[in-house]
Amino acid sequence: MRMRPALFPASILILFVLILNAGCSSTSIPAVPDEFPGWNITINGSVEKVLTLNDIKALPSVTGHGFAVSTVGIKYGPYSCRGVDLRDLAALAGGVQTGDEVWIYAPDGYLWVFDYDQLQGQGFVTFNASLKEIPSPPLKVILMYEQDSRPLSYDDGGPCRIAIISEQDGVVTEGSAWVKWVNRIEVHRK
Repeated sequence: MRMRPALFPASILILFVLILNAGCSSTSIPAVPDEFPGWNITINGSVEKVLTLNDIKALPSVTGHGFAVSTVGIKYGPYSCRGVDLRDLAALAGGVQTGDEVWIYAPDGYLWVFDYDQLQGQGFVTFNASLKEIPSPPLKVILMYEQDSRPLSYDDGGPCRIAIISEQDGVVTEGSAWVKWVNRIEVHRK
């Protein structure tokens, strides 16, 4: 059977949207023991560290407003978020410099890469609650462990997931960067 030329680009676009939406969806939740016993995260750069959830919670925390939208327009949030600035975690592995990237892994195979500018809170597309593009206020990328003053549930990506936060309420970011179930962070030098 031969595919019509006009259908081929549409098929590729649909496949691309489904792949991008994987970071926000809950369709393939990896198995995990009850409420995270034994969970840890590996942070790797010029030094490798393995941290438990208690280790993460003992680090200096930041709070802010988080609100995401999937590639198909499903809104997640708004939330009050607490976690650790991704730059502070990268510092434990030797830090980041101009040109470096931070790779975020999840056990379901999902991978997201933040460049140096994004680690500084720049280079994101932002929207208001009506999904109209707006100029970006200052943002922070965090490893979130608390949402709306409660520990992050497994169904919401816990014990830790990526969140992009702002001091300003109602700022929406693209949800594909909000990696769930983070278990590894790597600093890649360029």
